[in-house]
Amino acid sequence: MSPASQRIAVEDDKNIVSNDALITFSKVGFDYELSRILDDVSFSVDRGEFVALVGPSGCGKSTILNLISGVLAPESGHISADGLVHHHERLGNVSYMQQKDLLLPWRNVAENSRLGLELRGISGADSRAEVEKLAESFGLADVLGSMPHELSGGMRQRVALLRAVLPDNPVLLLDEPFGALDAITRRSLQQWLLNVLDTSRKAVVLVTHDVEEAIHLADRILVMSTNPGQIIAEIRVELEPDTERNEISTSPQCVAMKSRILDLLDSQELAQ
Repeated sequence: MSPASQRIAVEDDKNIVSNDALITFSKVGFDYELSRILDDVSFSVDRGEFVALVGPSGCGKSTILNLISGVLAPESGHISADGLVHHHERLGNVSYMQQKDLLLPWRNVAENSRLGLELRGISGADSRAEVEKLAESFGLADVLGSMPHELSGGMRQRVALLRAVLPDNPVLLLDEPFGALDAITRRSLQQWLLNVLDTSRKAVVLVTHDVEEAIHLADRILVMSTNPGQIIAEIRVELEPDTERNEISTSPQCVAMKSRILDLLDSQELAQ
């Protein structure tokens, strides 16, 4: 993930596919109930890169995550995640945090966190050790024995993210992970997420409706159209070297990027 000190400009490109990528999405099409949801969608995500998808409701953002994870298979085109090209191979080998935390109410924090490891056949003792190793950096060391109903919304999201990160898959998918949280908690967790991911070198794809969140978190933002879903612009998030992350929302570069993205989204609304 590029540090804020390396972010400097804004640029647009369409359907660029990297030659050095952990995720490759090439000329993908997908239909649902005789409707074309995605058409000729191409992009790539390199190791250590954070890419955000923004676009109108129904443009296929979450469908893209389902295709990358292997939950869905494309009608056409090619998808690869960490070298896995068949959708059934990707199931369980791509970390996927969906909109709801989906914590099991009968399991405590430690037990929920290690679920992905258990499904991989890792022993209880080994999975517990892995949870304890990461719990402090996720701010969960003091609540490992707590039940989900005892946690705040922000803490539940941390547990869900720890569960997604623990299997140490190189690809991480995030679908509106902070959408249901209040503004203060959301911003705190955004910064916390960046701190956690800075050393992980994962390829991350985030779906969000929050343009400022996309600018704050991502290295690149892909703007989508609908009917059918396509990528209409790529905006590279780069800021001046002396811009701190907590100043991003008021920086001239951020204002310009946000205006550009909102103009693109507004044009989609008018076209519908």
